[in-house]
Amino acid sequence: MRILAIETSCDETSAAIVEDGRRVLSNLVHTQIARHQPYGGVVPEIACRLHLEVLPGLLDQALSEAGATWDSLDAIAVTRGPGLASSLLVGISAAKGLALRLGKPLLGVNHLEGHICSVFLTPGNPSPEDACPCLLLLVSGGHTQLLRIEKPGVCRVLGGTLDDAAGEALDKGAKLLGLGYPGGPELEKTARGGNPRAVEFPRGGLRHRDPGAPLRLDFSFSGLKTSLLYHLRAEPVPPSGARLADIAASYQEAVVDALASQCARALEAQTASDAPPYRSFACVGGVARNTVLRERLSALASAHGLPMLLAAPEYCTDNAAMIAAAAYLCPCETGNFDATPTIPLG
Repeated sequence: MRILAIETSCDETSAAIVEDGRRVLSNLVHTQIARHQPYGGVVPEIACRLHLEVLPGLLDQALSEAGATWDSLDAIAVTRGPGLASSLLVGISAAKGLALRLGKPLLGVNHLEGHICSVFLTPGNPSPEDACPCLLLLVSGGHTQLLRIEKPGVCRVLGGTLDDAAGEALDKGAKLLGLGYPGGPELEKTARGGNPRAVEFPRGGLRHRDPGAPLRLDFSFSGLKTSLLYHLRAEPVPPSGARLADIAASYQEAVVDALASQCARALEAQTASDAPPYRSFACVGGVARNTVLRERLSALASAHGLPMLLAAPEYCTDNAAMIAAAAYLCPCETGNFDATPTIPLG
């Protein structure tokens, strides 16, 4: 089955053609970083207008690179949320028009389901049937969730952030340190060679259990950025050189440690439960590109005798290939749906 997918949930415009949910024939992503850089964050109106400008050309290029024709497509998939409403509207309107003109099914995909399915696009990773049940950490600029994946489209939320997402915390920390945009990659670059134990920042991992309810493994990162703010106020000289690297490394370590610690607790809790054991451990989302996090989670997976499933870097950030994969692997909404953000998983 050959699916053309469109992704316009935030500030990246993407079009892809994927065959049978795993074979990527083309995957084009147009980033808007340069246009949003002067503002230090995404401006929805600018994002929407840029989607309108570049999407038609990306669709033509996706077909050309895949060696496909419009008639050879079996379905049209599109991100229907969550995301910026104005950005989503561009992609959904285009997908509706294509599906109507071509007489093909229109499949609406939850953006987070796309991230979950991104691990199955990487050659060498097992199929969903062999990977599930899977413990999966979803970490991006807008979402942080720890999930038990029974199979694509069927999951249970073990925990989530109570305030900032991990990627948001990294971006805000980078801004406080005077680093560039986007903040996460700049913070990681600055932290290289720094001492991650130089400053003891708080860890944002919370455990709680209501009577009769399953254990929740939640995250909280709002206090972390406040701690960084107070640290910089206490030492008002602008950090630079080795001192800047030490602060950046310590801040990054606090985020990574909070994420890894909750994953470790989830794996330990599994050994004491009656549920079928995990067959793999995965991490997806834009923050999954962070090398320190990838190394820490890979070591954790190895300690528990589980394969570590990581998407290739190009499939970690927003892209249409993961939307096509989810359209094939997960139950999707079909028909003339509205361009409104859906409620995040859980």
